[in-house]
Amino acid sequence: MPIPVVYNFRSVRARWPSAIVAVLGIAGTVGVFIAMLSLAMGFKATLVSSGTADNALVIRAGATSEMMGAVTLDEVKIIQDAPGVARNGSAPLVSPEVVVIAPFPLRATGTDANVQVRGVSGNALLVRDKIKIVQGRFFQPGLSELVVGRNVPDTYNGLNLGNTVTFGGGKWTVVGIFDAGGSAFDSEVWCDSRVLDQVYKYPENIFQSATAHLTSPAALQEFKDSITADPRMNVDVSREIDYYAKQSTRMTTLITILGGVVASIMAFGAIFGALNTMYSAVAERSREIATMRAIGFGAPSVIISFLIEALLISFIGGLLGCLAVLPLNGLTTGAMNWQTFSHLAFAFRVTPLLLAMGIIFALAMGLIGGVPPAVRAASRPVAQSLREL
Repeated sequence: MPIPVVYNFRSVRARWPSAIVAVLGIAGTVGVFIAMLSLAMGFKATLVSSGTADNALVIRAGATSEMMGAVTLDEVKIIQDAPGVARNGSAPLVSPEVVVIAPFPLRATGTDANVQVRGVSGNALLVRDKIKIVQGRFFQPGLSELVVGRNVPDTYNGLNLGNTVTFGGGKWTVVGIFDAGGSAFDSEVWCDSRVLDQVYKYPENIFQSATAHLTSPAALQEFKDSITADPRMNVDVSREIDYYAKQSTRMTTLITILGGVVASIMAFGAIFGALNTMYSAVAERSREIATMRAIGFGAPSVIISFLIEALLISFIGGLLGCLAVLPLNGLTTGAMNWQTFSHLAFAFRVTPLLLAMGIIFALAMGLIGGVPPAVRAASRPVAQSLREL
């Protein structure tokens, strides 16, 4: 005979003090679990969104990042003439770029953080056509002018529109703010690559990467084959979006592992809380269990009844954990990108998938904490329990 589910609801309500302890333990564990995963997902999404499918990134063969790259002016000219490169009139849409790290004080703490300064060509906004100037204007080639991502003025001191800053031994004026759609570029500072080379006394006509805007995403293979087959070239070619996805791997793995360890430790505590709650319920309800068994309810029904109760408690805990973490969605934070050693601003991303994973995690804790008490309840001798009435 199946036990009515309403019995389990009444049982949880009657024993609410112990149930609340288990609920809060599971809610806290689920909240931490989702928060850490949303942090990792936000970091990865910020970097991946920096790339586009119709852009190709060219760096030195064997280099793991732009910072370690080297592309000569002669190689840039070969890239500009390669098949598949889009053009603005007769001008190829290729941006040779230089990347350096400069320290700027954080608004929140006043301590210096590494900011990625990217020297780009004058057609950089045509190459990365999703990036738009939202305040001021783009820098003029040949001048010590900066345009900054929209996260930069709120994150660092001194990089507001119209300010003059000093770094690398040169004085620069912030003339514009651009919106890169929430990508990593929103945390960068851009300027003329040749001016940046001069200020940092880098070798003339040496760049660290070149970004080519292609006629279509399908043109990548033709472009790549042409570049890599040229004996004058010693470069690696990748789709820009794939490059940035790879750049996010180290940090997202670190956050995910750390979150998994913390959530696992907390899960042990939550499971013991559920075990304690359910074992207490078994002890308190020995007469009820014996009575149900005597009137025809079998051992499987008793087990199912206790599992339903444990899953109900864990579901409520999981739901509270999900609700508690929802305000984090879209909240901007910052961390070091270990691939580039620069500070990166990004937002938590609490997605429906993560919320579903949180509920499943809660139910798993409830199941683990509910099975032993349920089996104990079903295995109690009926005659002995009835004699205690």
